[in-house]
Amino acid sequence: MSRLNILCAALAGLVPLLSHSAPPLDAVLVTATRIAQPLREVLASADLIDAAELERHPATDLSDLLRWQAGVEVAKLGGPGQQTSLFLRGTESNHVLVLVDGVRINPGTIGSAAIQNIAPELVERVEIIKGPRSVLYGSDAIGGVINVITRSGAAAGTRAQVGVGHYGTRQASFAAGFGGAAGDVSFGSAWLDSAGFPTRTGDVTDRGYRNLSLTTAANARFGVVELDLRAWHARGTSEYSDFFVTPVDQDFRNSAVALTAAGQPAAAWSTRVTLSYAHDQLFQNQSADFVRTGRWTLDWRHDLAIADRHTLTTGLLLQDEHARSASWGLGFASGTTTRQFYLQDQASFGRHRLLLAAGHTDHETFGGHQTWNVEYGLRLGTAWQLTAAAGTAFRAPDATDRYGYGGNPALEPERSQSQELSLRYQPGPRQWFTLTAFRNDIRDLIQFVVTDYATFAGENRNVDRARIDGVEAQWRYTGELWNARLGATWQDPRDRVTDTRLLRRARENFTVGLSRNLGPHQFALDLLYAGARHDWGFPQPERLTPYWLANLSARLALPDHWTLLARMENLLDEDYELARGYNTMGRSLFVAVRHDWR
Repeated sequence: MSRLNILCAALAGLVPLLSHSAPPLDAVLVTATRIAQPLREVLASADLIDAAELERHPATDLSDLLRWQAGVEVAKLGGPGQQTSLFLRGTESNHVLVLVDGVRINPGTIGSAAIQNIAPELVERVEIIKGPRSVLYGSDAIGGVINVITRSGAAAGTRAQVGVGHYGTRQASFAAGFGGAAGDVSFGSAWLDSAGFPTRTGDVTDRGYRNLSLTTAANARFGVVELDLRAWHARGTSEYSDFFVTPVDQDFRNSAVALTAAGQPAAAWSTRVTLSYAHDQLFQNQSADFVRTGRWTLDWRHDLAIADRHTLTTGLLLQDEHARSASWGLGFASGTTTRQFYLQDQASFGRHRLLLAAGHTDHETFGGHQTWNVEYGLRLGTAWQLTAAAGTAFRAPDATDRYGYGGNPALEPERSQSQELSLRYQPGPRQWFTLTAFRNDIRDLIQFVVTDYATFAGENRNVDRARIDGVEAQWRYTGELWNARLGATWQDPRDRVTDTRLLRRARENFTVGLSRNLGPHQFALDLLYAGARHDWGFPQPERLTPYWLANLSARLALPDHWTLLARMENLLDEDYELARGYNTMGRSLFVAVRHDWR
């Protein structure tokens, strides 16, 4: 603990040295309303991981970066490439909708998106929207939406990188972009091979991970129509140890492809239509077990500018999903069609901003379902804003819930209603502060109910309820010499049936980040504290102890556009668990060299 005190004291001494600098450009978000807006004008609780933060905070996979964001918790079952769960503001891992370039990648079989397979080297930015968004995106968006936007365009330039690190880790990536006034094209690739470490406590066999990821993007304009093509594909092998500590490996493939046509038939009217396809599959090599999802989506949106600061948005989403699975001696094949219509109205008048949205989803299994959002912002002078929001969301039972082990085709959707109140302070373009209180009530949660204790046979039923109360605080500063951020979350994610805290979620989480630019060089320190959590146990849940994490990273500019990158993870060599019985990474060093063609 004394080493941690030294780090904290050093951090406290450095913060007052922050110097002013030229203001950065206003960040723009699309995910919150489907319309590009400056971050300061988004009424929903939102965070942005931009290119500068991706550069400052290199990570092996995207979950290692997301865990430093306020309100985000991660549970990983072992090392690189292992199954990863995201908890956003205390909600379940399958209550977070994950998009890649706007395409839903949550599978129709096991709920949680394979975010561990997204290579950070190919990512341009990540938009995090907290709170219900089923009106715009349909099922799963109870806790929020995470939209991962990959690198694209000629402005991305050409870059190559190779690196090595602990646990036999080797990495290489390449990205290039070309174009002109008529359009552009870009592509990227990232390769990772790691020997890993034993995933489970008591195991001695290293379990490795291999991932080859590819992206491509193209944009062209033909008269008044603009065409945009985006594609992401990841494939590889993930090794792990099962419940009996038996070595197992499985092959994975994840893809998302989208073709968009956008135009402006009139001065006040713009429209865009997107045809996309997402694919997710796992094949276990020691058995015939597999899961596979394929989903086609047609997304048609219209934006009508009624006045200078008044926009009406309407949209239609059609989805056709096919899921197949074979596991635990059971197999199924399921097809699901979903139709969704939404209407959103945004207006600004004086110091007031208002958003009203309503959606109707017609699911062929559970029928019609309505959702809504109301958001209001009041400017209090030039620097302060008070924001209030409420909304509903749902999660439709996936194919495994309905047809897998304990499957029940009569299940109803999980439903939520949430409220939040936020105070925001932005004295200038360099820094901002937010304080948010939130509540999320979730009912009809799906739980496996044992019906025969002799055989432990059972059925999935809508029997559980949860309430999540919390307070979240954030402060960020962006300067030419210094960048700093503080995040804190206090929450009570509680099962209202058993009056116990929801598993794998802490009551408190704190993060601190500080980076210093020395000319073209940069050095950064990140600290994370997570409170005690509980995980599965018999006869009672078992307690996971609190833990501290400290990471160091550096970027050194070398001659002729070369850059040396280094990061030290788990600087204090903390021994901790994210999930009961699973190991985590010890103190580890990773070094890479990069070349940019300009």
